Amino acid sequence: MNFYELAQKRYSCRKFSDRKVERELIDQIVAAANAAPTAVNKQPFQIFLVDTPEAREKLVKTSRYTYGAKTFLVVGYRKEDGWVRGYDGRNFADVDAAIAATHAMMEICELGLGTTWVGDFDAALLKEMFPEMAGHELIAIFPIGYPAEDDQPNPTHFKRKTAEEILTVL
Repeated sequence: MNFYELAQKRYSCRKFSDRKVERELIDQIVAAANAAPTAVNKQPFQIFLVDTPEAREKLVKTSRYTYGAKTFLVVGYRKEDGWVRGYDGRNFADVDAAIAATHAMMEICELGLGTTWVGDFDAALLKEMFPEMAGHELIAIFPIGYPAEDDQPNPTHFKRKTAEEILTVL
């Protein structure tokens, strides 16, 4: 499958089977995130694996969008570790974390797993529950699992702007 086919195949999975995600697959997902390009290769992002019943119990208190998953990745960054553009002081740590998160999301799909990018969560509570996350700006929770047989993309997934709407030729 080429990249465009993978991009077309990926959708926001919101229903998972009970099958456990194997640790070697998680390792491949993390490796894909780690291969992401970042400004000056600073890699200011951090990935947190939530995979135990105790940790999962804490995480589900921070968002209603967990979809019954048993495994989660939380992605964050430390602003002080990011590259800063000299012209205007723009820090790229958030962009770098989003690129790494997108690499992880695409690898999840490539491996036959499902996920969705969850941005609706209580970051302060998540940091309180997991002190290891303190000091990081948290950008995403990825519930991960094998898609349930009856899971389907939301109809809005297929609504896209045309190329002419998103491209400005100068």
